[in-house]
Amino acid sequence: MRKFVVKNKIITDDSDCFVIAEIGNNHKGDIKIAKKMFQAAKKCGADAVKLQTRNNKFLFTKKMYNSVYNSYNSFGKTYGLHRDSLEFGKKDYLYLKKYAEDLGLIFFSTPFDFKSVDFLEKINTPLYKIGSGDLKNIPLIEYINSTKKPVILSTGGGNIEDVSRAYKALKKNKNFAILQCTSAYPCNAEDLNVRVVETYRKKFKNNIIGLSDHLSGISSSILAYALGARIIEKHFTLDRSWKGTDHSFSLEPKGLKKLISYLRESKKALGNGKKVSLKKEKDPIFKMAKKLVASKNLSKGKKLERKDIAIKSPNDGVAPYHLSKFIGKTLKVDLKEDENLNFKFIK
Repeated sequence: MRKFVVKNKIITDDSDCFVIAEIGNNHKGDIKIAKKMFQAAKKCGADAVKLQTRNNKFLFTKKMYNSVYNSYNSFGKTYGLHRDSLEFGKKDYLYLKKYAEDLGLIFFSTPFDFKSVDFLEKINTPLYKIGSGDLKNIPLIEYINSTKKPVILSTGGGNIEDVSRAYKALKKNKNFAILQCTSAYPCNAEDLNVRVVETYRKKFKNNIIGLSDHLSGISSSILAYALGARIIEKHFTLDRSWKGTDHSFSLEPKGLKKLISYLRESKKALGNGKKVSLKKEKDPIFKMAKKLVASKNLSKGKKLERKDIAIKSPNDGVAPYHLSKFIGKTLKVDLKEDENLNFKFIK
C-alpha cells in the first residue's frame, strides 16, 4: 500500500489530500508577514507551510552573486543581496517552526545546497522537499536522504530518466513522495501535463504521488486529485499584487480555502468505485423511470403486439427491458389503458 508519513500525518490513497501552502520567499524577508501567512494558511485548512532555504554565497558563483539585479521584484542591488534579504536566520527559523507547530501546521523547507541541509538539521526539520532544480543533483539528494527524514521530490524540468535516477538515489528511504511539476512560473494549462500523475502511479507503485501546481487557479489541483495525487503544493500569498516573482501566480487566502474545500469534497465524491443503487435515489427514480403498461384497452385472449404496449412513468411495474418477453404472448385477463403489465397476465 502506498503510504507517506510525516509526524502525525499518514497519507494514503484513501486519505484526505495533504496540502502544502508554499510560502517560499513570499514573506519578503519579514517575519511578521510570515506569521500572518501561517495564520491564514491554517484558517484555510492547509496541512503544512513550506519555506525555501539558501546559503547564497555557497550556492551561487561569485559572478552570479554579484550580478546586477535591476528587476522590479528585486530586494537588493545584486542578485546575491536580493536573495540574502529574503533569508531568515536560525533564531527566526526556530521561532517560525514553533509558531507553525503551535498552530497545528507542519513546518519545513526546501534546501538549495548542502549548507542549508545542515542548517535545517540544526532546527530539526521533520521532512525535506527537494526542488525541481536539484532533480539531477544526485549528491545533494543523497545528502538529504542520509538524514533519514521523509522526503518530497519535485520533478520539474526533467524527463522520466531523470526522475528514475533520482528515485534510485532515494530508494533506501521507504518514506518519500514524488510530485509532478512543470517549472514555469506561472505555468500554462497545456504545459502542466497532469496525466503524469497517472504515469508516476504506475511506475512508482509504493510511493504517494502529488502535484506541485504552478497554474493560476485551482482546477488543475482538483483534476490531479481525481487522477490519484494525494499531495498538492500551491504557492501562497496574502496579496498577489505584492512585489516578488511568485505572488502573481500564488493563491490568496480565499483561493486556498476554496481549493482545500473542493479537495475535501472531491474525496467524498470519488467514492469507492462500486456501482450500487442508493436509497436516496428511490423517490426520484420512481418519478423518472418507466414501466410497461397497456397502450389501450386490451381484451383477454389478445396476442400482444408491440403497439399494444406503452412505456410510461411512474416506476411501479415491470421494467422496460422485459418488453421482448411480452411480445407474441396471449393475455389471460382484460387490461385497461395504462394498466400495468404483469407476467401473471400472459401465457
